[in-house]
Amino acid sequence: MTALRFVAMPTADAEHLWNGGRDAYDRLPETMVSDGPGHPCRHCLENIDDGEKLLVFAYRPFPELQPYAETGPIFLHKQPCRRYAAEEILPPVLMTSRDFILRGYNEDNRIVYGTGAVTLVGEIAAYGEKLLARPEIAYVHVRSARNNCFQCRIDKVEAPALAQSGA
Repeated sequence: MTALRFVAMPTADAEHLWNGGRDAYDRLPETMVSDGPGHPCRHCLENIDDGEKLLVFAYRPFPELQPYAETGPIFLHKQPCRRYAAEEILPPVLMTSRDFILRGYNEDNRIVYGTGAVTLVGEIAAYGEKLLARPEIAYVHVRSARNNCFQCRIDKVEAPALAQSGA
């Protein structure tokens, strides 16, 4: 069994936007007011409550431009929030829909063909573990099954190396 962790948008990316930075399309984020469910913050991985201000912007969760580096709209609390920390637990944001798309990527940030599947919420951990057990898969994206928006990333948890005894 492969241990996994659910990884939110990096704090550095969120701080860049909170401090007036531009998005993946070199545009300033738009400010909206949440009307309730359906506005998941990608930093704290919680839903943005009704009446709260949020940022909507283009996000590319890949280190560089290349053909598989999908860019799409996502949300972020307008006011700084704490990054999701309970990485071994399915994030609250993934309880807002009945299913999501899971897709594996290799070390070169390319899609591993045949890995994308609409996955019921209750099966996300098991399918993520199955994908991450494959040596060619470096990480998995969780995306909206309706709009393909990036939700979070799933990484393998590396086991610590055992110390050699000098006996």
